[in-house]
Amino acid sequence: MTMRPAEVLRRASGYLDRHGVESPDATAEILLMHVLGTDRTGLYARAAGLDTREARMFGRAICQRCAGTPVQHLTGDQPFRGITLEVRPGVFVPRPETELLVEHALAEAGDREDPVVVDAGTGTGAIALAVKHERPDAMVFATDLSAEAVELARANAERLRLAVTVLEGDLLEALPVVLRGWVDVVVSNPPYVPAEEFEDLPAEVRADPVLALVGGIEVYERLGAQASRWLRGGGLLAVEIDARLGDRVVRALSSAFAEVRVEPDLTGRDRVVLARAP
Repeated sequence: MTMRPAEVLRRASGYLDRHGVESPDATAEILLMHVLGTDRTGLYARAAGLDTREARMFGRAICQRCAGTPVQHLTGDQPFRGITLEVRPGVFVPRPETELLVEHALAEAGDREDPVVVDAGTGTGAIALAVKHERPDAMVFATDLSAEAVELARANAERLRLAVTVLEGDLLEALPVVLRGWVDVVVSNPPYVPAEEFEDLPAEVRADPVLALVGGIEVYERLGAQASRWLRGGGLLAVEIDARLGDRVVRALSSAFAEVRVEPDLTGRDRVVLARAP
């Protein structure tokens, strides 16, 4: 007897839950929508059961998710603040909490005409592309040390028809010299997981490249030193942090910046450090 999608979802969700997968209901829905090429409305309106090919594809996806493969690597995309990004293994998958950095970048741009925004360590291009999507007049640059990330960010920019300049290089080193002293906002979600904690991360997090995950206070020190040379007077550096790093990042940036403060995310956890150039 062929099962309708609702029954397939119920069983798949139970299987995911027994294997310790977070948000099993939502995960099952996302994977089945991907397999069937439909949205949530179409999924629950569907009367026909899965054919053999669809059932095999869905079963394989469920097993891969239980083995630690991120959902985004199975579907090939990730929504981020109103845009949908292509994702690939080997490039960091953007998290919803990073959308807070976009909020701060847009707030800083404010009413400024043609603001210049730089996203350092862009990965898929998430922050840079979200800023450009919401502020079409902004001049947006994105950098990454990974050639794979640069290629993917450029592909995302082209597909979304957003004019963001993506450059390969460490932090701000690849920026055109003419921008020095003219940047309004530098924004970054740098690698901040301590090396000794990497093996304790969930499998789906460890699926991201080590280069994009493992770092520490040294990255913030280098970024702060570079950003202070590129920002205009009064410009803003906004960085994502591990909640435990707030005080250390503030100290690391205080020597080069006039105002440095920590901002929480929606859960109340320290998430962003903002530093104002003198």
